[in-house]
This record gives sequence, structure tokens and C-alpha cells, in this order.
Amino acid sequence: MSGRLMPCSPREISSLFLFEKLSPEQLGRLCSEGRVELFQPGPVYTEGDPATCFFVMVEGTVVLSRRVGGDDVEVTRTSQPGVYAGAMQAYLGDRVQQVYNNSMRVTEPTRFFVLPADLFADVMHEWFPMAVHLLEGLFFGAKNTQAAIGQRERLLALGSLSAGLTHELNNPAAAAVRATATLRERVAKMRHKLAMIAEGPFSRDALANLIDIQERTAERVAKAPALSPLEASDREDMLTDWLEDHGIGYGWQLSPTFVQAGLDVDWLEQVAAAVDEEILPGAIGWLNYTVETELLMSEIEDSTTRISHLVDAAKQYSQLDRAPYRVVDVHELLDSTLLMLSGKTGPGIKVVKEYDRTIPPIPAYPAELNQVWTNLIDNAVSAIYSAGGQGTLTVRTALDHEQALVEFRDTGPGVPPAIKGRIFDPFFTTKPVGEGTGLGLDISWRIVVNKHHGTLRVESVPGDTRFQVLLPLTAEAPQEEAEEPV
Repeated sequence: MSGRLMPCSPREISSLFLFEKLSPEQLGRLCSEGRVELFQPGPVYTEGDPATCFFVMVEGTVVLSRRVGGDDVEVTRTSQPGVYAGAMQAYLGDRVQQVYNNSMRVTEPTRFFVLPADLFADVMHEWFPMAVHLLEGLFFGAKNTQAAIGQRERLLALGSLSAGLTHELNNPAAAAVRATATLRERVAKMRHKLAMIAEGPFSRDALANLIDIQERTAERVAKAPALSPLEASDREDMLTDWLEDHGIGYGWQLSPTFVQAGLDVDWLEQVAAAVDEEILPGAIGWLNYTVETELLMSEIEDSTTRISHLVDAAKQYSQLDRAPYRVVDVHELLDSTLLMLSGKTGPGIKVVKEYDRTIPPIPAYPAELNQVWTNLIDNAVSAIYSAGGQGTLTVRTALDHEQALVEFRDTGPGVPPAIKGRIFDPFFTTKPVGEGTGLGLDISWRIVVNKHHGTLRVESVPGDTRFQVLLPLTAEAPQEEAEEPV
């Protein structure tokens, strides 16, 4: 939008604080090469358009806004003469993209002194060379610092996740190794016992009965019920008494294994009825090896299944071999992130999931959403630990009108009202020096708001802090990835 040209008075523009120290020659040049324009109420320029002009308000009222998701959020409204906006980074040239970083409109007839961007860059370099160098150093230094610390934060997060995953993998792997070694020992003893049985005076029918009992025992082990400690103790005593009554003096060693496998006195009675009395001790010993073997194989299966689930979670978390932008189930992303971070939560933090499974899959960048979940969960865990290490982390999903809500609630000390408005700022952190870079929430904000056109907000009182992510249920694929499969 362009305004109506007005006369430019060097005296008038010298009253603006930005130009008050300029010489008459400099003011004359500004008026001769720049211009004064009168804008009627409405837009002056729009965020994202090429930055062609630098605006300094002479009189009127100006409103600046930023695009957040699909909405324009007002950030400044002022009638102060001399305020400026527009191509403020023109002096950086082609080293940065020259676009308007906000939108500007006026609410009443407003006059601006307008400098073309190239002229603004020229006078900055010519009149204030030292200031330009300082501003360039500040701008690029801040960007480089943010990039370096952001990369460092990602590496630290990756290291933490790797350590947690290694710890989680180590437990089932070690269990599988122990169970395999014990299984080898039990199988060797079973072969030895089988040789003893084969050499004994057992009839074909007795051996057939024993093998039949072995098969039924193996089936029973697979269906063993879960018993309380008191129930298991009572059943062990009953089995021990039965075994001792039938001349098996080491029954106290066998009964815990039998109880774990779901066997009881009725089963022992069936065994005693199916074999002769003289071979009962040998049969019980043989069946004990069968039970132990089945239990060890179940343990190995559970351990390897756990490892497989962890590997699947790691693949889901990292989104390997997946399109960067696709339709995803937010619950799958949350579960994989929680599993990857389970080593961080520790025994003192209770994790509660309150999922609304009616939320449909949404279009998103899943790897980047996982980074958001990681940052928010890590902050929640840190908050709980700062309050003594005991608390609850609740992850809740719900439909909120036409958006999917993902909420992370912790029982930590809360966010003080004095800093609530700054927590999403780059480099702002409440953690001790060396423990936080202040970029976690800034990165999360940019991923949610800028990349997914959603909303990230916080509600906090002591003992109840909630970070809420709102994501649109529908969206068009990015232009550069519109052909990617979803």
C-alpha cells in the first residue's frame, strides 16, 4: 500500500529522535532522496513481503503485529512520533533475507518519513560505519551463538537419550544372557536325568505317561496365574508338605519353581496317580527340569520382546526411513518419547497417560514434534526434581474444537508470574548455569507455532504447571514437500 506524497521539511524530521543529531546537510539529503507519505487507516505493509522501505512515523497511530499460526497477534500500538519499522536490516545486504518481519497498519491518517531500503543502507554505511560494524557483529554473533548452542542442546539431548536407551536395553539384555546360561545348565541336567530314566526299570507305558505329563505341564506353565505374595507363600508350604509326605526330602527347593509355574497339589496328585510310586521322585525331578526350562524360555522371550519394543520405539522416535512430513498418530509419538525418556523419570516420578483415542491422525513433522515432547517432558521432570524428586507427570490429549490438544502437567513448583512472559525467549532459562541453554522452549515454540501453525502456551500455579500444545487437525502439505508420500 502506498500513501499520498507530502512535503518533506528538514526541520520537522530533525525533531524525530532518530535524526536529531544529524547535520543540516544530512537532513537535506534525507528530504531530497526520501519522502513523506500520508497513509489512511489500513495496512502499510505485510509480514513476509520484500522489505523495500524504512518507515519513521511523524504523526498518527501505528500498530505492529506478528503472524502466529493463522492469526495476526498485535505486539505494539503507539502514537509516539519517531517510532520506526520496516527494512531495519537493509544495511546487512544480501547476507540475510530482506523481508518485513512484522505487519504494520495505521488506525488514523498517519504521516511517515519513508526511506527506500537501498538508500537507508547507503546512509548507514556512509554516516555510521562503526555502528554498522557493531550491529553486524551483534546480529550475526547472536545468530551464530544461537545456532551453536542449539546444536549443542540437540547433542546433549541425544547423549541423554542414548544413555537412557542403553540403560533400558541393558536390563533385558542382561536378563536374557543370564537366562540363557541357566537354560544351558538345566538342559544338560535334563539330558542326564533322561539317561538315568532310560536306564531304569521303567515300562513303555510308564515312560509314555511321564512324557504325556511333561507335555501337559509345559502347557500349564504357559498359563500360570499371577499370585499375590501371600498366596504364593501358602501354596509353597502346601507343595513342600506334599513332597515330603511322598518321600521327596528336597521338596522345599522344588516348590517355589512349581508355584511360579502355576502348579498345585492337585497337579502333584495327578502325577502320582499316573506313575508308579518307585519312580515318583525321579518323575518329579524330571518335571522340575521341564518347568525350569519353560520358565527360562519365557524369561528369554520377555527380555527379547522388551528389546524389540525399545528398538521400535527408538525408530519411531527418530523417524528413520519416514517421510519428514506425513499424517501421524500423536499417541504413537508420545509413547515412543516417554519410553525413550523412561530412564530420566526415575522411580520417584509417576507417569500418567490420559489419552483421548478419538483424536484422528494429524499432518505434521513427527521428528520435530518428538523434539517438542522431549523438551517439555525434560522440563517437567526437572521441575519435579527441583521440588524433591517426588511427583506426577501427566500426559493428556483431547480434542479442542478443530485442534488436537497435547498437555504436559507436572506437580513441580510452578513458573513464577514475573518470568512467565519470558520463558519462550531465546537463551532465557531458570536452570543453574551449565544445566540449561534457554533454547528448549524457544525451539519448541518455533516448531509448534511457525512450522505447524499451532499454539504453545503455559498455565502455572505451584503444584500444577501445564504446557499445552494445540495442533490443527488438517493442513496443506508444504510446497517443497507436497509430493512426499504420507
